[in-house]
Amino acid sequence: MCLGIPGQIIEITDVQKKLAIVNIGGVKRQINIACIVDEQHPTESCVGDWVLVHVGFALNRINEQEAAETLQLLQELIK
Repeated sequence: MCLGIPGQIIEITDVQKKLAIVNIGGVKRQINIACIVDEQHPTESCVGDWVLVHVGFALNRINEQEAAETLQLLQELIK
């Protein structure tokens, strides 16, 4: 089983390597966004996107409401 954690892309650090900085609950990490970019949604347009992150990769884009609900559930689990 894998767990994707919601995070918001806040910066593109390397367009060629498809690397970005994501904010996950206040923690900023570099991730690979190759799985979520294509001709209709290029690397440069990913800033602000909410994504599910697993082992350093953005697996897919999600909407902000979905991200908030998932983060809330995760917060409840650690209480």
